[in-house]
Order: sequence, then structure tokens, then C-alpha cells
Amino acid sequence: MFHLGWFTNYMPPAWNKPWAGDAGRSWANGDFYLDMARQLDRAGFDFMMLEDSTALPDTYGGTFEAELRQMVRAPKHDPVPLVPLLAHVTRGLGIVATCSTSFYPPYLLARMMSTLDHLTNGRAGWNVVTSAGSAAAQNFGMEDLPPHDERYAIAEEFATLVEQLWDSWEPDALLVDHDTNTYIDHEKVHRVDFRGKYFASRGPLNTLPGPQGRPVMLQAGGSPVGRAFAARHADAIVAIPKGIDAMKTYRADISRLAADAGRDPSAVKVFSIVSPIVAETHDEAVARKERLYAQESERLEKRLLLMSGGDLDLSRFPLDEPLPAIAAASSNGSQSILQTFLDRARGKTLREAAVADQTESLELVGTPDAVATQMGEVMAEVGGDGFLIYSGSGQLTRRYVTEICDGLVPELQRRGLTRDRYEHRLLRDNLLAF
Repeated sequence: MFHLGWFTNYMPPAWNKPWAGDAGRSWANGDFYLDMARQLDRAGFDFMMLEDSTALPDTYGGTFEAELRQMVRAPKHDPVPLVPLLAHVTRGLGIVATCSTSFYPPYLLARMMSTLDHLTNGRAGWNVVTSAGSAAAQNFGMEDLPPHDERYAIAEEFATLVEQLWDSWEPDALLVDHDTNTYIDHEKVHRVDFRGKYFASRGPLNTLPGPQGRPVMLQAGGSPVGRAFAARHADAIVAIPKGIDAMKTYRADISRLAADAGRDPSAVKVFSIVSPIVAETHDEAVARKERLYAQESERLEKRLLLMSGGDLDLSRFPLDEPLPAIAAASSNGSQSILQTFLDRARGKTLREAAVADQTESLELVGTPDAVATQMGEVMAEVGGDGFLIYSGSGQLTRRYVTEICDGLVPELQRRGLTRDRYEHRLLRDNLLAF
């Protein structure tokens, strides 16, 4: 068996595509995502991960125009307040919110996530990001963010402190003892007295320990330093290696790094990103893919905007000439994603590279039966742990969610590849169930 998650964000879903309904105007009240969470819960998904970023860059072309027209990073709302609402309408689905180690104080983050763990009855998760780009830094009073590897050094100290804060209460500290009129056993609540290079905290938390003790942690470890961080701290990893061989290599590397960190490699789950296109017939699925890919100008600009999220402006390079040599390390953005794009761009014009570049690890197009078979075969070969469905704003509609949850997932369940019910109450326990 393998796991399923869904990667989305709290921003407009598809609004100018068929079957979009009124989502372009009504998404901000959360109803679209509440409907989506109910579907994922019914289908037995492990979690719904809410991506986030905190800036509206004007790197691309020196203006906000393309960013806002294409809705790449805005409008985007804070996912944290949405978490308990999603949990309230679901029974077993984990809800994972993205929060940055560059902008949250560790104590505040630890306290907030512990509170969310209670409000979700043990189904909360934190997607750890370090953020990228000067625009985000300037929103928080900084001139720029530290370099890539130092951001991970900061994240390492941040995560270590947060974990210690979560552990500052022993699990059985709560007594509610009427006979002795004692609510908390004070001997089971401990100061942390953490002092590092970047952070310090006296502790302990002033919240009760959450049902999971430590809320589940996710991380997208792509660069070497990111993978090492994820292997030390994450319960699940968002991965975008391209192709089966790269997926196998990534899974093996994470297993090695987790073992080096003294962890059981099987306790670190790797989720590869995919964007299945399913339809009643193979020809119909292919036609749908071709319609998506036919919007070349829109896809081209969106990919260039995504790759320009740090301090690299791809709009200044000619589209129909090869991209000049650029080192991903020279950018203060997401280096692993940019490096993958640059590697795939070699020998191509910028237009060819951007149109061909895909977020997903492999292409899944066909009937639910055929796609389910392919997913099973790939996971058996890779030895990985699951897939993270990503639809992007251009494909995400209520209809698309239904096609996955009522079309593809039942075929996976019939093959015994994914769960048909939640075995446990807590998100972490469901992740560790197989």
C-alpha cells in the first residue's frame, strides 16, 4: 500500500476554465476548500497540505502585472486560520499548514501548532519552509534573507528548539485530580533554557501537549542541505525528482540520511508530486492534456514567473535563444527547483525549456484503471511511500477533485493500493500504518 496527500494553497482555484463555477469570487470564504477536504477525507487521503508564501514579487519584468494576472503568488491567504475549519468537517484527514522559519519566532510557532493539534484532534501538521526572495524579507523589516545554506542552518536550530518546546510537558502532566485539587503535575513540566546562535527561549510552553505530542512535520528537501534537514526532522517529505530512476535515487538518499541521523528510514515518508489527468477513455484523457498544454503562452509565462521567484528575472532573456549559463547557487531562491529547471534547459531555447518543464515527477494520463495500474507499478519499483496530488490553479476545480476522489481513488482501493478507511485517530499514526 502507499499513501496519498494533496498539495494546494489558499488562493483562487481555476476561475476561467470550464466547470470553475463561481470559485473565482467565492474562494476566500473557505467553502471551496471545505468541500475539497470532505472529498479527500472520504477518499482516505493522509493529509491536505496548504502551501504558503508571504510576498508579491515584482522581480519578473519589474512589475506586479504578470504575477497578479497569472495568480502565481497572489492573492494568497494565510492557511493557518483555515486549519481548524477543515478539521471540523473531516474525520481522519490530516491538515498541514506551511509556516516559515524565517519569519515566525520559534516559541510562537510551537505554541500555535500545539494549539492546532488540539483543535484538529491530533491531525495537525507543519510544513517547514525557509522562504526565499528579498520581497518576502522586506515585508518583515529585513533587507534580504540570509543565503540559502544559512537559512537551513537557522531552520535546523529553529526546528530543534520547537521540538524541545513541544517536549517541555511530559505526556501525563495533566492530572485533573479532584481529590488533591491538582490540575497539572508541576514536576512534569520543564524549562527548556535553549540558547543557540540564532534563537533563545526559556520555555516551557504554556499550552497542554497536543494529542500527537509533536505535530507532524513535512518538508520539501531538494538541495543536499535540504535533504539532510528533512531526513533529521520530517515525518514526510515533498519530493519532485523527475522520472522513476530519479525517484528511486531520491528515496535511497533519504533512507541513507535518515539512518545516519539515527532514525528508522521507514518512518520518513517520501511523497512524489503528480498531477493525474483521468477521463472515461484514454483518448479523452489525452485530449484533455492537449487542451491544457495548448495554452502555451499562459503556461510559458507561469513557468517563467515561478522560476523568477527569488532574484532572477527570466523576462530579460530572449525566449527563442538558449538560456545562458546561470548557476542556481547565485540565486537566493529555491536552489533545487531552479537547478532542476536549468539542467533541463540545456540545449533548449528558454521557450522550449519553460513549456516542457513540469512540476510533477512523472506523467499520469489515461483512464482511472490505467492510471491506477501505473501508479502501483511505479511505487513498487521506486520503493517510495506515496504520491502528492498537485493540480495548480489552472486545473483545480470541484470537478477535478471529484475525478480523483471518485474516479481514480476507487480503482486504487480495489487493487489494495490505498486505504479505504482510517486505521487510526492521529495523523502520525496513519502515516506510520504502512
